[in-house]
Amino acid sequence: MSFKCFISALLFGAALFQGCSLVDEDLSECGTDFDIDYQLELVTNITTELETELSLEANTQIKGMLKDFLVNVFTDFAHDVDLSFYDTEPPMNRLNHMSEIMDGSESSYRLYLPGRKYRHTAVANLLNNGSVELLDDQQCQTGRLVQKEQDKVAQPHKTGLFTARRDLDVLANLGQHFDVRLYMANAASSLVLDLSDAPNVKDLSVSVSGFATEFHVSDSTYVFPEKRLVVGTTRMDDPEAHRACFVSVHFPSPSLEDSKLIIDDGGQSAGLSTVPLWGWTIHATMADGTITESVLEMYNPLLAGHIKVLTAVMSEEGGVISTSDSAVGVSVTLDWNSAGGYNSDL
Repeated sequence: MSFKCFISALLFGAALFQGCSLVDEDLSECGTDFDIDYQLELVTNITTELETELSLEANTQIKGMLKDFLVNVFTDFAHDVDLSFYDTEPPMNRLNHMSEIMDGSESSYRLYLPGRKYRHTAVANLLNNGSVELLDDQQCQTGRLVQKEQDKVAQPHKTGLFTARRDLDVLANLGQHFDVRLYMANAASSLVLDLSDAPNVKDLSVSVSGFATEFHVSDSTYVFPEKRLVVGTTRMDDPEAHRACFVSVHFPSPSLEDSKLIIDDGGQSAGLSTVPLWGWTIHATMADGTITESVLEMYNPLLAGHIKVLTAVMSEEGGVISTSDSAVGVSVTLDWNSAGGYNSDL
């Protein structure tokens, strides 16, 4: 599905630039005016994923809750935008910068830019995200979105982040038009637990891990730590259907290119990694005070702009016994706080 939000920005040069002449001089340092159109392009699987994975009538209420919760994440609306224009020569220092509140699909800006070559980057919807900050953006190659964390745990993102990068060759005294497309840089995950057969579960704690901790804006690359960063989840309940839903927004997982692939008998990629890429950890506190741990490992990558919804059934002992995806690896530890347990692969 593709949603497009057109943000038209008009950048006008100064009327006069001291020292510039219209005859027999280099005009590269003179101000110029040109048009630049910003286009938010959201390519996502959210509608298909929700309709497919939550098609059962018992999941109807949870599906509606998820749609409402993610309305400001998978969106074609730009609340704020951060625009930087860099020198194309090392160390690629920032030459011009502007941050604006847009709150709409169209807005116009007035900015002085001399005619020259620029490396341009744009970031949208950062202001209200809460869990990500833009750091070291005074130079192009070091500017990056960084996941905040406290005690090695991160809070979920509150907004969908969109970024773009483009080389601009701005020519003095020549009307020009540039198009810049912004694409989503984060993703989401949701785990829906069927608690119909788990009346002895008194509390649940769910986290998700395995995602990038940084995104470099200029070259659109992610950084993955050696040890997985744990990201919290938000819980939503449907008591009548005995469902508990845990949702989180974060950066993507490693792609298949970052890991070894499973190859089928025909020599083709099966679309799975040979090692787990990301997953959930579930701690179920039982009526007797013991804790059952379930670890769900995902071998499919979670891409930017996408959401993965997994439904699972919890047993009377508080462990996950089945999931909607047969490729998920499951390990369950009963009485986890006493370090006993068993493993199983679904």
